[in-house]
Amino acid sequence: MLDPTPVAPTIRPMRDYAIDIWTTREGLPHNSLRKIVQTPDGLIWLATWEGLVRYNGQEFTTFDRGSTPGLLDNAVGTLHVDRQGALWVGDSRGNLSRYDSKGHWQHFERELPAPGVLIQGIASDQNGRLWLQYEGKGLGHLDPGGRFNFTPPPDDLSVLLTYPGLVVDSLGQVWLGTMDGVLMRDSRGQLRRAPASFGLPAAPAWPYLAPDGVLWLVVGNRIYRMRDGRPQLHYSVDEQTFLTTMLVDSKGLIWLGTESDGLMRLGPHGLERLPEGKQLPGGRILSMFEDNEGSIWVGANGGLFRLRETLFTSYGTSDGLSGNYARSVLEDQRGRIWVGTAQGLDRMETDGRIGKIDLSAVTDNAVSVLSLAQGPDGAVWAGTFSDGVIRIDGDDRLTHYPQVQQLSSGNVRAIEVDADNQVWVGTQGGLLRISNGVVDRPQIHGLPKQELVIALGQHQGNLWVGSTEGVRVVLPDRVQRLELNQLGGARTVFGLQSVGNAMWISTDRGLYRYRDGQLGHVGLEQGLPVDAVFQLVPDRLGNAWLSSNRGVLRTDMVSLNDVADGRRDLLETVERYSEIDGMSNSQANGSSGPGAMLDRHGRYWVVTAGGLSVVDPQHLRQLRERPAPRPMLEQVRVNGQLQDWRNNPLSVPGGARLSISYVGLSYLISDRIRYRTRLVGLDEEWIERGRQRSVEYIGLPPGEYTLQVASMHPGGRWSLQAAELHFRVAPLWWQNAWVWMVAVFALLLLWACLYRYGVYRYKAHNQRLARLVDQRTYDLQLQAESLLAANQEKTRLLERLREQSEAFERQAREDPLTGLPNRRVFDEALTREFSRHQRSGHPLCLVVLDIDHFKTVNDRFSHSVGDQVLKDVGQLLLDACREGDLPARLGGEEFALLLGDTTADEAEQLCSRLQGLFHQRHDWGGVQGLTVTFSAGLVQARSDDRQATDLYQRADHALYRAKSSGRDVTCVE
Repeated sequence: MLDPTPVAPTIRPMRDYAIDIWTTREGLPHNSLRKIVQTPDGLIWLATWEGLVRYNGQEFTTFDRGSTPGLLDNAVGTLHVDRQGALWVGDSRGNLSRYDSKGHWQHFERELPAPGVLIQGIASDQNGRLWLQYEGKGLGHLDPGGRFNFTPPPDDLSVLLTYPGLVVDSLGQVWLGTMDGVLMRDSRGQLRRAPASFGLPAAPAWPYLAPDGVLWLVVGNRIYRMRDGRPQLHYSVDEQTFLTTMLVDSKGLIWLGTESDGLMRLGPHGLERLPEGKQLPGGRILSMFEDNEGSIWVGANGGLFRLRETLFTSYGTSDGLSGNYARSVLEDQRGRIWVGTAQGLDRMETDGRIGKIDLSAVTDNAVSVLSLAQGPDGAVWAGTFSDGVIRIDGDDRLTHYPQVQQLSSGNVRAIEVDADNQVWVGTQGGLLRISNGVVDRPQIHGLPKQELVIALGQHQGNLWVGSTEGVRVVLPDRVQRLELNQLGGARTVFGLQSVGNAMWISTDRGLYRYRDGQLGHVGLEQGLPVDAVFQLVPDRLGNAWLSSNRGVLRTDMVSLNDVADGRRDLLETVERYSEIDGMSNSQANGSSGPGAMLDRHGRYWVVTAGGLSVVDPQHLRQLRERPAPRPMLEQVRVNGQLQDWRNNPLSVPGGARLSISYVGLSYLISDRIRYRTRLVGLDEEWIERGRQRSVEYIGLPPGEYTLQVASMHPGGRWSLQAAELHFRVAPLWWQNAWVWMVAVFALLLLWACLYRYGVYRYKAHNQRLARLVDQRTYDLQLQAESLLAANQEKTRLLERLREQSEAFERQAREDPLTGLPNRRVFDEALTREFSRHQRSGHPLCLVVLDIDHFKTVNDRFSHSVGDQVLKDVGQLLLDACREGDLPARLGGEEFALLLGDTTADEAEQLCSRLQGLFHQRHDWGGVQGLTVTFSAGLVQARSDDRQATDLYQRADHALYRAKSSGRDVTCVE
């Protein structure tokens, strides 16, 4: 469980911020955002040239001349929230609009002598006056009575080039920005330039009033702070930079927007800029704003941007890594972080610098490092994809062990160094050992020899080995195999983690715990959101972090042990983190290791397909302490008609359909907010709604009701204050008292009529009996004829069922998209042909091929084009194969060719011919110019192949090498 001790907020560097982007593609009416504000109810408002935009964290709502209610003009120049929490909107024709907390609009059309130009800035003073900055005209105001006032500036003062910037300081002085310097309004109500005694340079200038009441002046590229009525130079930016906007956030950090140099921040880390790959698109930054959750919003010419602190920090090639596809991570005895990637080996020093480890002595090509380990002597061992094992000592001297490659054909996915400095190496050909510089295959009965070893670990002095066929424990006198498949069906082991007296096993069917000779299982059925997990890492706060293909999962060790012990059926809480939480890629990497770890500072590191990500669990506590999102009702509809519910209790007709939509006002991962509702007057208990943002009631009984809505962040607390809707359901006409009196009289009258009718029915009953006997006799004759017809229909139905059964049998053995034999037929044929090969010795070849970059085809041209490409490939394979060959689709973009009585040379010629046919075609899927290639692995059955799966695994490994060699090739083994 998390330690409840408060954690002081930390100031993280700019590189740790995630950037969210919205443009017209996401619903904005225009990409230039001149002003951003937040009203007390939590809503964010944006000023654009195509209307006023409201954002609730889920969607944008635009108010313009065509909306209801509508604005006076579409072009919004500025926004302002006054002391009463009302929103003021200034447009391009000098008009003003006011939106109050009750949702009501009030418009103030411009009155002479106020100019009919763009209102660039709005500020309010303590007397209730609203000061207005008119573009190129000067200063005016709207008095509390709603009347415009405007006095032209003196003739000797040019304001033709006003710059958006208008504030009223704590002394009531009005400051105005222009391209010729800052202006002030003196005690006589006249505009004048700032005193020469200020010593300000001649440059564009504008004022900024910070939330703490401090007045700042921005002059060109310099920032001045007003102290005792005089400006003092605070910071000077590069001379080539022109500052356009400024923000002092709640931590005292100064954010600076520029004309063309992007976004900067001034604070403890000095003057920071966003790192490469995170810069905002070019163009002027027009506005900045900090919301009540600490996120920084930036309005620019290219759209709306938000910078928010995220849980994870990520590193990639832009930070110095040799490649973004990270495979393993390790902290050495000096506290340095080693990272193995598909492009080499890197090391992060304790000061954060990342440098590449030179492995050129091993090979001239890039070395793909799959696994890392450190021995008692401090040396780091690196397992590679195709270059064996490399030892790096404390002076970065390399020792190469190519014998590992020769004994196992590479793929060193796990390394473990025991207390005796023996190095255990997990490869695709089983388990190897390096002892005193000698590589050998330990002759221990029960160890995997032809299996892909993925994970190694030590627990209670014993070596644990995880492979594609389960897990084994090397005991002093024997090798024990744990039968995972009998509990949950696991087969492939990805990770091994010793925690106390238990060993946790990460598999393709969740987690297993081995303790005191007993296995416990925590999988999909017990509340894990995914099947395959790669590595469990416990932290020092009681959290358990799990890496997977679908993000990083977090739960707590207490819940995991309770479920594994059977004391609880389901995990209480499992949170999933992905790119939105700052991860470079939500796909963590398995089948290599360590894929995740906890460093000496308690930080959790995980490798992903997009780089290296790290999270400090202490920072998780800070995020969890943020306030619950404030719930707000958005719309109320009765029978589909929009209602005004804010002023008086809503009256709902009896039997009507009442629909209420709501939202939790938070802009941090708003799509994960959870809701619950309670209808006081009908339900006394809260009803969990999950992420559902609306509720509907039909036919409520007459009475008084109050709907309450609460919201929460995942793992957080419910909002203390609920959003409420008070309404009354009127009775239907038949629910009135006079209606019931009439109904009672009608029932009495009906009873009398029924009695008289009953007497009449009794007299007519005897007459009907005689007719009924005759009718029943006739009915029996008809039933006999119907039975005979039914028997004939049954015979026809059985014949149709037989035909459908034959059709189903064909469908079960045929791929529905390509018409090729499916995986089931292929597996049967492979087993049959392999048995025939073993009996007769006739040659047998297998080709496994995969369409290159097929995902790109789907993403670029749509899945329908991708399906047509698969059909074209299937038809080409059918046309190119001989009569005795078996082409099949194994799934997705993977196909296979089973070639009986065929040597490897003949099969290679067939593959070459197939590649020629692929190259000749340039209209795959009906798209002109679209080319498709494939990578293939070709193998011929050998005497040491014990079963058909051995032949398939070798072909699959050959296919993997073909992909790694650049694709569009056939690798022959």
